[in-house]
Amino acid sequence: MSSRSAANLSDLARLRRVKDRIDREYAQPLDVEALARGAHMSAGHLSREFRRAYGESPYSYLMTRRIERAMALLRRGDLSVTEVCFAVGCSSLGTFSTRFAELVGMPPGAYRRAAEEQRVDIPSCVVKQVTRPVRNREAPAGGAPLASSA
Repeated sequence: MSSRSAANLSDLARLRRVKDRIDREYAQPLDVEALARGAHMSAGHLSREFRRAYGESPYSYLMTRRIERAMALLRRGDLSVTEVCFAVGCSSLGTFSTRFAELVGMPPGAYRRAAEEQRVDIPSCVVKQVTRPVRNREAPAGGAPLASSA
């Protein structure tokens, strides 16, 4: 194995650890600089390599994890939108609401109301799969379905 291949494998292992850290610590104050320090990489190198490996930036991946968790908390219905925003690690309600609407296709308050109206006995694992947010402004114009009627 060449030294270049070994370096690429080392980078891939570090990127996987960064991705795993985001999955575990999504509610903590994370930024690209902190993630890069933990992976012993520069922020620029981490961003480029993460995008190359996973198709999106570390920040975008982090926000997607946060929005996925927010969707689950909003479906549960016992927390306000503001409480959910802070529970998933966002520090700005405006940024949270904007990103939520971009990924889900509707604002968090509308999502919560729709979830309350459509509550049915569907296993949470099915609901999670059906309501998974989309990335890069790919949300359907009518908003994400909360459950399938099939």
